[in-house]
Amino acid sequence: MTTTTQNDPYAAGAGRDAAGGRGDRVFTVTGQDWDEVAGALGADGDAERIVVNMGPQHPSTHGVLRLILELEGETVTEARCGIGYLHTGIEKNMEFRTWTQGVTFCTRMDYLSPFFNEATYCLGVERLLDIEDEVPEKAQVMRVLLMELNRISSHLVAIATGGMELGALTVMTVGFREREQVLDLFELITGLRMNHAFIRPGGVAQDLPDGSLDAVRAFVGLMRKRLPEIATLCNANPIFRARLEGVGYLDLEGCLALGMTGPVLRSTGYPWDLRKTQPVCGYETYDFDVQTWDTADSYGRFRIRVNEMFESLRIVEQCVTRLEGLVGAPVMVADKKIAWPSQLSVGSDGQGNSLDHIRHIMGESMEALIHHFKLVTEGFRVPAGEAYVPLESPRGELGAHVVSDGGTRPYRVHFRDPSFTNLQATSVMSEGGMVADVIVAIASIDPVMGGVDR
Repeated sequence: MTTTTQNDPYAAGAGRDAAGGRGDRVFTVTGQDWDEVAGALGADGDAERIVVNMGPQHPSTHGVLRLILELEGETVTEARCGIGYLHTGIEKNMEFRTWTQGVTFCTRMDYLSPFFNEATYCLGVERLLDIEDEVPEKAQVMRVLLMELNRISSHLVAIATGGMELGALTVMTVGFREREQVLDLFELITGLRMNHAFIRPGGVAQDLPDGSLDAVRAFVGLMRKRLPEIATLCNANPIFRARLEGVGYLDLEGCLALGMTGPVLRSTGYPWDLRKTQPVCGYETYDFDVQTWDTADSYGRFRIRVNEMFESLRIVEQCVTRLEGLVGAPVMVADKKIAWPSQLSVGSDGQGNSLDHIRHIMGESMEALIHHFKLVTEGFRVPAGEAYVPLESPRGELGAHVVSDGGTRPYRVHFRDPSFTNLQATSVMSEGGMVADVIVAIASIDPVMGGVDR
């Protein structure tokens, strides 16, 4: 254990008079037994009240979130978050790239649900371009398909890592086993397992490859057998329930005051889901139910995520049925001034543009070569204005505020990320509980630090 007497501006109790006791000293605990920590304080005065840093090295904070806890014994009396350990600068970088290249940046923000980042950004760009009604139906269905598969993979990680942090390693291994199946589908459809940059302004990068719908059907069948395993393992497990029930409590009034969305809000019984209330990409045409719970605690959020995965499977099945009737349909707007990159399809060597397209622009048409060069290097212009198109990500309301000054690059892009907003509930959920319950409360929020530190 290390001790520092400097005033920590982030620490609970910071700024108190030095005569107030040990509250001005910050103790960084690095793995000892609690008896050693308490013994190091001595027996004088305010020995039971200490301030400790939990993270960023603690496994439950994923290396990028610092928690400052004020403790009395093992009871948390005050909790604060210190964020900003990734330093990605994604939103600023997007101002120096073309509109299409911006997708490559924002997909890396909430790295567990990249398709949602891409979708909300592209929907904002399409609104500024006034081409929302021109995006092909097949592209919209593919977007919904990918987002719902992504919702399943994200919820699997939330449940797996939450179980790991509680010591339920079987939950972790099962969760990551199923997630691998989803990532295999992503790799089949987009060529990548993460950070796809597949959803583009005007549509998607390329059509579905051969055999992809059969692979999706097989995945749905497999998940309908395996998801009940998680439910059987956890739903009525007395140890699991004892660790989650009543922990991280936050009622509807608290959620509304803090701007909480997603499973945290729906665990209060309030059925707020943007797929129903403010649908995009044709979500209003799909049949599914909004999942809620009535306990307003960590257990309710777990149950919601499990139930939402079953609902996502329903939507995925509907997408497959629609895509069967759209074979050969376009997946990008017809306007070649926007449809970048033009005719992107994997060649026979498994890389790059199709050879037929390269042959056309390089050897047959000088105009096609000039257009391709200008479109890729400079990009298209977007009329001046601003747009905000939110959608329901696995963690809640995700939206991109996109601002254009009429140029070929964004003037400003700012994301309303639910991980950032929801994380402010850490103190409300944790204070008054035990140290061990802090981990449960944060796991129930399911924050992704790539969406917090931008």
